[in-house]
Amino acid sequence: MALIGYARVSTDDQNLGPQLDALRAAGCGEIFEEYASGGNRSRPQLAAALARVRRGDMLVVARIDRLARSLSHLLAVVETLRARGAHFKSLADPIDTAGPSGVLVLQMLGAVAEFERSLIRERTVVGVKAARARGRVGGNPGLRDKDPVVLAKLAASRHATRLARLTAEMETWMPVVRRLRPQTAWPEVTVAVNVVLPVGSKTFTESRLVSTVRFLAAEGLVDAVVLGMAPRRKPRKGVAARQRACDAVAGLLAGRPRITLAEMGVELVRLGHRPPRGGTSWAPASLNALLDRVRLAGLVPPGSKWGDKKVWDSPAEPMVIAT
Repeated sequence: MALIGYARVSTDDQNLGPQLDALRAAGCGEIFEEYASGGNRSRPQLAAALARVRRGDMLVVARIDRLARSLSHLLAVVETLRARGAHFKSLADPIDTAGPSGVLVLQMLGAVAEFERSLIRERTVVGVKAARARGRVGGNPGLRDKDPVVLAKLAASRHATRLARLTAEMETWMPVVRRLRPQTAWPEVTVAVNVVLPVGSKTFTESRLVSTVRFLAAEGLVDAVVLGMAPRRKPRKGVAARQRACDAVAGLLAGRPRITLAEMGVELVRLGHRPPRGGTSWAPASLNALLDRVRLAGLVPPGSKWGDKKVWDSPAEPMVIAT
C-alpha cells in the first residue's frame, strides 16, 4: 500500500509545514502541495493526487478540512477512491476507510448528507412556488442579458465540473489508451476503451474520445505523446482489409484479454470486418492467423491467454454465426 499525502492552505502566506510534518511522520512517500481555497473543487494538485492513487493505495490528509469544505465533496472524493479499490485516511479525524470503523463513520455522514439534501430540495421547491406566485422570473439575470463576466464564470464552472468528472472516472479506461497509443489508430482504441467501460456507461465515439484525451492532456493529467500520429501504413493490394482486422483484434484483446475465439469472430463481424473467404462468420483458422500477426507485432497485452501460442493449437471452439 502506497500512502499518498495531500496538503493544502488557502494562500501563499500560510504555512504548509505542520501538515507536511504530520504526513511524513505517517509514512507518506509522495505529497501533493496546494495553495487554493477549500471551496474550490477544481484544484489541480488535488486532481493530480487522485490520478496518482492506484488500487490498494491510500490518500492521506492531516485534517478533513484540508481536503474538502463540504460533506458532499468529501463523500464524492471518498467514493471515487473506493471505486478504484483505494482508501482514504484523515490523521486528525476518526476516518480510515481501510477499517470498519472508518467506513461506519462515512456511512453515517452519508445519511446526514442525504437528509440535508432532502431538506434543501423541499425548501427550494417551496421558495420557487412562492416566487412564481409573486410574478418573479427565475434564472440568472446575467445569463439572460448575456453578460460577458457571467458567461466567463459559467464557462469556468463547466470546465471545472468536466475536469472533476473525468478525473474520477479516467483510470477505468485511460490505461487502455496509454497502452495502445500512438501505435494503434483511434478507431481501434475506441473499440478497446468501450469494452472496458462499466455496464450502463455512455460509450465513446472516436471524436469524443480524442476530444477527451486532448482535454486531459491540456490539464497535464495525460502525457501528450498519446496524441501523436499513428504509424502510417502502406499496405499492398489485398492486405489493407487484413491489417484493419488485425488492428481490431489488437483493440479487442486490450479491452478483453480473456475473449474467446467465438466472441472475437462475432465482434469482428459487428465492427464490419468480413471473413477473407466471404460468408457470415470467421473460421477459427482465419482468426488464428490474425492472432499470430497481432502476437508477432507485440500487441497482445500481458495476462492475455492469447499470448501463448499453445492455446491456439487447442481444438477449435464452436463459432457463432453472425446475422
